[in-house]
Amino acid sequence: MDPSSNTRQTSLLSRWHHTPLYIRILEALVLGVVTGFVAGPKAAIFSLPSKIVLQLLGTLAPPLILTAVIQALMKAHLEKGTGGHLVRLLLLNTLVAISIGLLVANVLQPGHWSTAAVPTASATVHATPPGMLLQFLENIPKSFLGPLTDNGKVLSVILLAVAVGMALRRVGDRPITRLSDLVNATFDTLITLLHWVVDLIPFAVFGIVASLIGSKGVAAFQPLGAFILAVLLGLLLQSIFYLVRIRLLSWVRPMDLLRGTRDALVMAFSTGSSTATMPVTYECLRQKVGLRDRSASLGALVGSNFNNDGTALYEAMSALFVSQILVQQGLGTALTLPQQLLVVVTSVIASVGAAGIPEAGLVTMTLVFNAVGLPPEYIAVLLPVDWFLDRCRTVINVLGDMNVACLFDGQDRERPVHNPFGPLDH
Repeated sequence: MDPSSNTRQTSLLSRWHHTPLYIRILEALVLGVVTGFVAGPKAAIFSLPSKIVLQLLGTLAPPLILTAVIQALMKAHLEKGTGGHLVRLLLLNTLVAISIGLLVANVLQPGHWSTAAVPTASATVHATPPGMLLQFLENIPKSFLGPLTDNGKVLSVILLAVAVGMALRRVGDRPITRLSDLVNATFDTLITLLHWVVDLIPFAVFGIVASLIGSKGVAAFQPLGAFILAVLLGLLLQSIFYLVRIRLLSWVRPMDLLRGTRDALVMAFSTGSSTATMPVTYECLRQKVGLRDRSASLGALVGSNFNNDGTALYEAMSALFVSQILVQQGLGTALTLPQQLLVVVTSVIASVGAAGIPEAGLVTMTLVFNAVGLPPEYIAVLLPVDWFLDRCRTVINVLGDMNVACLFDGQDRERPVHNPFGPLDH
C-alpha cells in the first residue's frame, strides 16, 4: 500500500476530529440540502445513518444516565445544612423549566404550523436495498444488555463486545480499589462509546436533511422553524424567572450579574458544555460578581452536576412537538395530561448528572420518548437544529447555576473589613 495514502487518510481523520462538531453539522446540513434537491425522492436511502445513530443512542442512554446519576450523587460534597436547601432550589428550577416548556408548546403548538407531513427515518427504511446492510442494522443492539438475553443474535453480542473492548483500552490499566473507581471507569467507558456515536451525528444530519428535502422540499422544515422560536421563547421565560428571583431574594442585581458573568455565558454558548464552562462560571461569580466562596462553589461546582433546566425544558417541548406532528399526520393522539406529567418526572430524573454527557439532550430524550410511547426515530427530525438549540439551552443551564449561587448568598452582601488606618507596614 502506498504510504502517502495512509498519510492522507490520517490527515483527513485528524482534520475531522479537530473540526468543531457544529461546523461538521453545518457542512452536513448544506450538503444534505444540495443532495436532496439533486436526488429527489431517491434521497430517502440516505436516512439510514439517522436510524443507526438513534438506535445507538437508545442503546447507551439507560446505562449512561444510570452511571451519571450515581456518579453525581457520589461526588456531591455538601456542607451540613445545605443539602435540603440546595435540593429544593434545584427541584423548583427544573419543575418551573419543564412547566414553561409544556405551557409554551401547548399554547403555540409548533408541530401544527405546517400541513406538510414530515417523513422519518423509519418511514424511509423500506427504500433501502435488502441484504447485508439491513442484516447489520438489525443486529445493532437495541439495549445494552439485550444481546446477552437474545440467543438468536450472536452478531449483536460480537458487536457489543468489540465496541466495549475497544473503549476499555483507555481505562483497562486503571486500578479499581474502591466502588467509586468502578463507577468512574464504567462512566468513562460509556462516554468513550458515546463520543464515537456523536462523531456519526453529521452523517445522520446529512441523511435526514437529504431525505426531507428530496421527498417534501423546503416546506418540510417549516415546523422546525416554529419549534426553534417556541424553544427560544421558553428559554427566555426561564431566564426571566431566574433574574426575577435573583432580584427579589438576593443582594445581586440582575444586570450586574449578566455583566459580570458574560464571559461564562459566551463560553457556554460557544462550547455547548456547562461542565467545560464551570471553572469560568465560578471565577466570574467569585471575582466579578463578588459572591461568597461557599455560594459560588455550591452554584457553579455542585449545581452544575444537577441543574440542567434548559435541557429539561427542551426535552419536554420536543416530546410535545413530536406528538403534535404525529397528530398532524394522523399517526397518533395528543399527549394526555398524565402523559405530560410523566414527561415532567422523566425529564427531572434524566436531567440529573447530565451536565458531563456530550449531546446530553439527545441522549436523555430517548428515555423521555420511550416513557410516553413516542417513537424515538422521530428524534431524527430534530437533528438539523439540535446543535443550535443545544448551545442555547446550555446558556440557560449555566444561568441556572448562577441563580442557585445568588440565592444561596442571600440578601446581605459580604463586605470587606475597612481599616481606617490604611495598610499596615511590615
